[in-house]
Amino acid sequence: MRLSTRAVQVCALTLCIAGSTANAASKFTEFDPSGSTDTFAYGINDLDAITGYYAEGSNAYHSFLRGSDGTITSFDVSGAAYTYAKAINDNGVITGYSQDTSYHGFVRAADGTITSFDASGSINTVPAAINGKGMIAGSYQDSGNVYHGFVRRAGGRITTFDPSGSTATFPFGINGKSTIVGEYLDSSNVYHGFVRPSDGAITSFDPSGSKYTAPTGINKTGAITGTYADTNNALHGFVRAADGTITSFDPPESSGTFPTGIDGKGAVGGYYSDRSFVTHGFLRKADGTIRTFDPPGSAYTRPEGIAKANAIAGYYADSTGVYHGFLRSK
Repeated sequence: MRLSTRAVQVCALTLCIAGSTANAASKFTEFDPSGSTDTFAYGINDLDAITGYYAEGSNAYHSFLRGSDGTITSFDVSGAAYTYAKAINDNGVITGYSQDTSYHGFVRAADGTITSFDASGSINTVPAAINGKGMIAGSYQDSGNVYHGFVRRAGGRITTFDPSGSTATFPFGINGKSTIVGEYLDSSNVYHGFVRPSDGAITSFDPSGSKYTAPTGINKTGAITGTYADTNNALHGFVRAADGTITSFDPPESSGTFPTGIDGKGAVGGYYSDRSFVTHGFLRKADGTIRTFDPPGSAYTRPEGIAKANAIAGYYADSTGVYHGFLRSK
């Protein structure tokens, strides 16, 4: 059973869109590790190395690294029933979580060495993001079933944290300045966004009129993307600039917009559901221009990571319901 983490499924309000061109100037590369029956690509770095996990016929889940040359290496945490890689930095260091009777974090060095870890008191540890310094952000569940945020330094030291008033904390992104972004639940069961700089001071935020705020990524300048629900429960994308200014957006014909990452220049990648509830990918450039896309033969498209030059990694389902990894490049 795969762990269901929040933030990968939420969003909200609409603003101007400069334009949309389906699959304009897009090149797609499909890939699957050997023996894969379903492939799920999640993280991509600026060298176009991609990580994620795949299922095989025995219904086991293994992780993979796809190098920039297309070579795919599979790997597993020793002794784990399932291994789920989620993020990769520009040094080739990967983080994710493994599963036995519970979930444990892991970090895989560029040489392939894997180290498992857990936050103190954790019964489930779930890393979500890693920066260039090897610092990892994620969440863990304590014995009282409460979720907290954590940041793990490259040397292994783990610091836990929660925004004031939080009853559950879920970090989802960390940038090179060690600023962490994510969402937290308050005592009224409302989710808010938060940003935590390296000094540990936490600021909460919400787009105007938001009933639910779910940040999913942060770039090197401190710009944040994510989704929120408006007062009518409609789901939209947003970008929050480093100065706190928030701009909301949606691709044309969107019935729900889900950004999943933001690159250093402010381009946002993600997915949206159209009016027929079919899921497509999108790229929103820093100037607000939106391009929608689908890999050839896709019946369901889900981008998960974005790197420089608007390279996007993710996965799609074909007409038979089989999932494949993809790389979208210019």
